[in-house]
This record gives sequence, C-alpha cells and structure tokens, in this order.
Amino acid sequence: MYLEKISLYNFKNYRSAEMEFSPKINCFIGDNAAGKTNLLDAIYYLSFCKSYFNSIDNQNIRHDEEYFSILGKYIVNGDKNDSIQCVQRRNQKKSFKLNKKEYERLADHIGLYPLVMISPYDRDLINEGSEVRRRFIDSVISQFDKVYLDDLINYNKVLQHRNVLLKMFADQNYFDAGSIEIWDRQLADLGHKIYPKRKTFLENYIPIFNRYFQIISNGKEVVTIDYDSHLSGRGMEELLAIALSKDRLLKYTTVGIHKDDLNFQLGGHPIKKFGSQGQQKSFIIAVRLAQYEYIMQLKGYKPVMLLDDIFDKLDARRVEQLIKLTSDNRFGQVFITDTQRERIEHLLEKIDIDHKIFDIRNGEAFEIKDQDLQNIPT
Repeated sequence: MYLEKISLYNFKNYRSAEMEFSPKINCFIGDNAAGKTNLLDAIYYLSFCKSYFNSIDNQNIRHDEEYFSILGKYIVNGDKNDSIQCVQRRNQKKSFKLNKKEYERLADHIGLYPLVMISPYDRDLINEGSEVRRRFIDSVISQFDKVYLDDLINYNKVLQHRNVLLKMFADQNYFDAGSIEIWDRQLADLGHKIYPKRKTFLENYIPIFNRYFQIISNGKEVVTIDYDSHLSGRGMEELLAIALSKDRLLKYTTVGIHKDDLNFQLGGHPIKKFGSQGQQKSFIIAVRLAQYEYIMQLKGYKPVMLLDDIFDKLDARRVEQLIKLTSDNRFGQVFITDTQRERIEHLLEKIDIDHKIFDIRNGEAFEIKDQDLQNIPT
C-alpha cells in the first residue's frame, strides 16, 4: 500500500498543490515555515480523518477561504486504486469519503490506511501528562481493533455521565447510590474489556521497542517501559467502591483505565529527568519504529511512515542507524522533511532506493529531478 498522489486546496498555507509520489522515499526540503510539515499533516488526515497538530478542523482552512480539500489516491495490493477525500467547510460538518462514498462514522475509516508519524511534537510523550501516553496506546490498538475503539468511545461517554452526576450531587448536596451504580456497572464492564487489550498490546510491543532502541543507540543504553494501571491489582468494581468518597469530594472519577500511564526509564531513572535531548529523541524514534512494525505484523502490509525534522538533536551515528532502518525492506513508503539540502543528498547517497525530492517554498511544491539538485539554492 502506498500513496500515489495527493491534491490540496486551501489547506493551511497551500492554495493549490498536486504531487505524485515514489512508492518508497519522498523528501520535502525547504526553509522553516515553507509548508513541509503541512504536507505531512495532509497525508496524516487521509489516514486518521484529522490533523496531527490541530484538532480544530476549521483552523486548517487557508486564511480568507471557505473550505479546504485533501484528495489522496492509494495503490493497494499492487493494482487497486482507492480514492480518499476530506472536505471541511467553515462551520459545517466534515465530509470524509472513500471511493466517493461518505462515511457515516469517521471511526470506520481508522486503520484502513495505517500510518506512523515521527515528529518533534512526539517529545510530549515524555514531557507531558499521562493523557498523551494513553492516547498513544489507543491510537495503535485502534488501527487494528475496531471493537476496542468502540469500547473506548463508550467508556469515555459513560465516564463523562458519571462525572456530571458526581458534580450534580455535590452542587445539590444530595446523593443517590442507585443512580451512580448504573454508571459504575457500565464503566466496570467497559474497563474490563479495555485493560486486558492494553496489557496484551504492551507485552507484545515492548520487546520490539527494546530491539529498535538497541539498534539506534548501538546497544550502549538500557531503557524500559512499564505499564501502570489501577486495574493491575484490583477489579474495576472494587476500585470504584473504594474511591467513591474521594470521587464525591473531588466531583470526578479518580480511578479506572482513564488513569493508565506508561513509565519511561533510562538506566533505571525517569528519562524525562535524566535523559539528554539525543537520548530522548532516540527513545521516541524507537517508540514509533516499534509501533510501525507492530501494526505491520498485524495488518500484513506496510504502513506509510512520516519523518518530520527527525535529524534535529540526533548525532551523526544515530542518524546513520536510522537511515539504515528506513531503507530496509521492512519499510514501505517513507516521507521525510528537512531544511538542509546537503543532508538529504547524503541520505540518498547512502541508500540505493527509488525516491523523489520536492522543493517546498511558501506553500508551493516543485518536484526536483536528480539533474536539478545542483541548482537548488542553499
């Protein structure tokens, strides 16, 4: 599976752009703010029905325009041509179509065209709160398990209802045990479906992650990922019963799978506090590469890989290891952004593989032929 071509209209800083891609390596080069990352985000939209960077769709419409459109054409299984279109008009419902048929639920599209993105914003996995790390777990599992995604959506709805009820009880100085028990039963039932799937995923995923980190770091550093969940020691019903007094006081649900977290450690210490910028970036790259392989094993075909500004804060040795990995036959179509022409040229010298290079300037994209590389301004 690979993205053959894309057409953009009024998306972020692009008025109009059409590009045809290599099934292997595609490089976007240009200055900062030229629009390289916006192209990756458009590709991300085609897989996840939303932006990687901005969840408010209207804000991705080009200034003073009324809509944006993203149209992508995929080659699947060598010959099948699938068309995916996303249209967002200001203050209207987003339209998302596969082969001209509109989805009733966007969730039905997730996982059909798997994609993994490595971005500087991935540092939030280390530096931000547990919600970011739970979202990572959920985004991976949801790409191959529709039931999990439905259970997760329903869990969050039930959780919201329970929290509204707790707040109402506190505000009105009133409590009805029967009412709260209705939501407790639903929350417990869904929690007991979600937790074992997260646990199984991480048991299978973590060894893959450790292997990739050892490759990137050349085996010189030891890292661990630990799964921290309330449900690892008690059932959901018991947890809710024990925490009820605290929940009533705080007016929200304090226990459950919505509090799950991952502990990232380097040499037995939190990588957030003790890892260098290079070590943290290597950690995140290993997280994403393992995500890629895990999804590929389950799907049976290769996801699209997006690499946004991956060379920042990585030393030459780590970059060399990453180049070797992305040129391996285990990887399919790869998109790379960079500001430095020389670095891209050096990368392509290292790998004898089909590729295309695009010069990105002020929301415009120009394909560069090999013979034109010497004419690119530095």
